Amino acid sequence: MVTLDHLFALPELAPIQPVGGKDGMNRCISGVNVMESDRLFAFVKESELLVTTGINMDHDELKLMTMVRKACERRASGVILNVGPYIPCIPEQIRVFADTHRFPVFDMPWAYRVADFVKITIQFLATAEQETARTASILSELLFHSAPNFQSVYHELNRLNAKRDQLFQILICSSGTAKSVPASLTYKIEHILSKKYGLLMSMRNETQIIYLVSPIRGTELPLADLLQELKTSCAARQYGFQPAVGAGSACPIMEVKKSYQEALTVLRLAQKHPHWRLCEYNEIGAYGMIINVREPQLIEDFYQKYLGVLYRYDQLNETDFVSFLRVFLEEDGRTANIARKKFIHRNTVLYKIKKIESILDADLNHPFVKTNLQLAFMIEDLMR
Repeated sequence: MVTLDHLFALPELAPIQPVGGKDGMNRCISGVNVMESDRLFAFVKESELLVTTGINMDHDELKLMTMVRKACERRASGVILNVGPYIPCIPEQIRVFADTHRFPVFDMPWAYRVADFVKITIQFLATAEQETARTASILSELLFHSAPNFQSVYHELNRLNAKRDQLFQILICSSGTAKSVPASLTYKIEHILSKKYGLLMSMRNETQIIYLVSPIRGTELPLADLLQELKTSCAARQYGFQPAVGAGSACPIMEVKKSYQEALTVLRLAQKHPHWRLCEYNEIGAYGMIINVREPQLIEDFYQKYLGVLYRYDQLNETDFVSFLRVFLEEDGRTANIARKKFIHRNTVLYKIKKIESILDADLNHPFVKTNLQLAFMIEDLMR
């Protein structure tokens, strides 16, 4: 993602300086919009950088302040004020607002042509977009093609100062909903993940962002802590969803397809068990053993033996004994907890326990029976 820091590192833009909101220079920028009215904000897109000469502001500081405030509310990247005949100086209240909200406001000298700024910015963003498209294409080929062109992959890794013999991982960040991850959140994700990983390539896949990363040596930050930081940031900005992150295991570059599948498994399990702090494949425990059983029929037979008969009973009698049994195991048979979770009376809980024991011809309080049923549900989490 391109940020204001990246853009204003260009020597051609040196005359344009931030006068407020410098702590927000890490905001991403997706485009530039020249606006001369405080009434056209329906046309402002998130992460756009606004430029104005103030020609229609009538030297009204209130109108100028309204423009800056609305730009901030629309999650624009920042505002550039072309100081000159129509904006003699930047009012102090705008500087204070910018600092308070970490919203960058820039001073552009009148002698600096707006057209030149727009041209330079568009060219810079176009180049960055081409770079992103190239790396996304290479990552897509690496993960989804049956015979990837590893020469292209090695060339790109070399260009990114990564060695082909080091270890790599696939990380997937998902919105967990039908929504795509917004651009402003993408930068936040990458900023947080960069504390633990070197981010090499990325691509979007519907509601997911897929990253090829390399672990930074000597960094012991738990990924679960970084995910919590990300969730806190999403809640503060009211995105309407809580992102999930799944990380595959570290492996040579030629095996990253496996790391990708592992990351998908982690996301699937995290969705089924949101109360877990699960985000890495090496944390899935016995699920990993189930995945690596080389005889799929053995797994299927085990599953059918312990849950198949109960599923068939539910289908024939329109009962919910399977879902009840899962809660029974999650709550370790504690009647009061089960009743509260299922919104049923304690006597109903006891009835259902007896009924399931009758159907399965098993004692649900026996540790061996519990273990086998839990394994059956773990198989269901992975295979169904």
